[in-house]
Amino acid sequence: QAQLVESGGGLVQAGDSLRLACVDSGGSFSRYDMAWFRQAPGKEREFVAATANVRIGSGTKYADSVKGRFTVSRDNAKNTMYLEMNTLKPEETAVYYCAADRLGYPARWGRYAGDQRSYHYWGQGTQVTVSS
Repeated sequence: QAQLVESGGGLVQAGDSLRLACVDSGGSFSRYDMAWFRQAPGKEREFVAATANVRIGSGTKYADSVKGRFTVSRDNAKNTMYLEMNTLKPEETAVYYCAADRLGYPARWGRYAGDQRSYHYWGQGTQVTVSS
């Protein structure tokens, strides 16, 4: 099973960039569909970005709010998923979580990759704070 650990969070100013990493020590990283979610104080956890496993060409998917600013990527040789975040906004202050699971055939990934209920494996989260 996936064992996920996030890193890279911190305190930055509005407009700055930050790169998060999620390492899977479970040994089957390349087979997992992966995703980033975030939860701001007092709010529900929300989808940020997802990357599919090699079976469907490691496709990507983004929340509308981050398109053009965030980039999700994965390095299967290093068992690591990344989230490059540019032009950060104060309202993006949140705990960022990575998640993993195998969603199945490509059409199912396309439909459910942004749904947190699709993922059974979660990291502990990393705090990102964006000051204004």
